[in-house]
Amino acid sequence: MLALPLPPPPPLSPSPPPTKQAKPVSLDQIIISKHSKNQRSLDPEAPNSVTKKETRPPTALRRPRLQRTNPVIWCAAVLCLIFSLILILFGVATLIIFLSIKPKNPIFDIPNASLNVIYFDSPQYFNGDFTFLANFSNPNRKMDVRFESLDIELFFSNRLISSQTIQPFMERKRETRLQTVRFISSLVFLPQDIGVKLQKQVQSNKVQYNVRGTFKVKVSMGLFHFSYLLHSSCQLEITGPPSGVLVSRRCVTKR
Repeated sequence: MLALPLPPPPPLSPSPPPTKQAKPVSLDQIIISKHSKNQRSLDPEAPNSVTKKETRPPTALRRPRLQRTNPVIWCAAVLCLIFSLILILFGVATLIIFLSIKPKNPIFDIPNASLNVIYFDSPQYFNGDFTFLANFSNPNRKMDVRFESLDIELFFSNRLISSQTIQPFMERKRETRLQTVRFISSLVFLPQDIGVKLQKQVQSNKVQYNVRGTFKVKVSMGLFHFSYLLHSSCQLEITGPPSGVLVSRRCVTKR
């Protein structure tokens, strides 16, 4: 008898891999994962978010167009430059003239004075007669000076007791002019303390007066002319009347 071949045994099915036991998930991990999901949903630009930021292609840089300057602006700039140069040249010329001429202020002085009368009609009303010789001199060597207005006032203890005006006159270079000025005071009111002070000075044979002058001076330098004010003050000490003479003086003249 013939032996029949036996069929091959069926292939063995692979055994399923062993299942891993799931680790227990804690409550803190669940809360943290939910919180991270909420943040990702609120922030669309986060790196792990689902939405993607739209990107725009870079725009090409444009060169600005050069604008031409208005001709009116050029003309104005040129005129301003010319005007500035004229001012600079004029200032330099004035400075050179000033340094070459070296202008000086005219001088006011009182070389002589006489006190003729002082008496009181009452303790507060004063009468007086005072005369002095005014000396106006121009110390400049290259400039003529004109006194256009001359107002002179007489004070005692800062109290005005008389005033006088002198007519305008002209002084050439290095010229001196002497002018007699007379002050007559008639029934001039003086406060009681000032009146008593004047009476005491008359009795002591030493009266102190103050002469103040305000002068408007015009200076000529060829084609150039300019005017300014001068203020003079002279402190005088005179002997008592009727033959009061000048004992001392101190005069100051300034602008």
